[in-house]
Amino acid sequence: MTELLIIKPSSLGDIVHGLQVAASLKAQVEDLRISWVVREIFAPIVRACTAVDEVHLFERGGGAKGFLRLTRELRRKHYDFVFDLQGLLRTGLLTSRVHADRKVGRSDARECSGLFYAERVPLPRDGRLSHALEILLQFCPVLGAKAELRGTLGFRPVEGLSLRFADGRGGGRPILMFVDSRRAEKCWNGFKQLTELILREDRSRKVVWAGSSYVHDRGAFPAAQFFNLTGNTSLVSLPALIRRAEWVIANDSGPMHLAAALGVPVMGIFGPTNPRLFGPYPLNAPDHVVVQAPVGDLRLLAAKDVYTRFQRARARRA
Repeated sequence: MTELLIIKPSSLGDIVHGLQVAASLKAQVEDLRISWVVREIFAPIVRACTAVDEVHLFERGGGAKGFLRLTRELRRKHYDFVFDLQGLLRTGLLTSRVHADRKVGRSDARECSGLFYAERVPLPRDGRLSHALEILLQFCPVLGAKAELRGTLGFRPVEGLSLRFADGRGGGRPILMFVDSRRAEKCWNGFKQLTELILREDRSRKVVWAGSSYVHDRGAFPAAQFFNLTGNTSLVSLPALIRRAEWVIANDSGPMHLAAALGVPVMGIFGPTNPRLFGPYPLNAPDHVVVQAPVGDLRLLAAKDVYTRFQRARARRA
């Protein structure tokens, strides 16, 4: 049995990419057991992933005591490999304290964390201009695996979870929108107008808003066609909710990356961030659509333009 410890505490989009790497490793490497260090806020989705065998909590607000407690927990076991997928000072320090035969980090590690690795994986052919997931896939060859996606990203079922509220008339699949983002400059304010345009077009259509932060819909939409799940979307329910959708429309965010990873058609709305580096992967997939705001300013992106792109994307799949 090969014991691998992955250190990737945050954020959600980066964790999704890391889980894809873990699933690819499990598909290519026999008798591999994967443990994972993650922030407590993101732990539910990592625990639910079938590629991960054990989870250790990184308490960001736990201070030095929390860090030492985690260190003591990890040092009870000897690992064959430690992969620091984060590449920051705190994760480099944690890597240095773990008992392991090989400690591997990123070539683009920051905050002097590279001082704590015995090995660094090379960057892809395009260097720092590579997609974030392609950078993480470079860890695969350390275990003799190919630096590509293999296998399927799977999640354990959630007991008692019902998603019947998301069904449209006749049991149709909804359009799922993630209308918030962790950073304000990545958050588009046109989802209300986009929802109006979509529901006006087809009265059998249903739109579901989802996300960790509550966004008020102000009762603007018919209850039969709309459901607001914002502020009440658990991480552990995300995979099942996304799989239920016909399309996912989202800001540059973790749910956008999860939809792409699960093979659900996705439209990503981008402002200041570069979709070449952070778009839904792979960028050339026919069901992965990117809408870039003019000059990277989401305030200049009109809902009617996004709606037009969405209509074209749906027509291509028809």
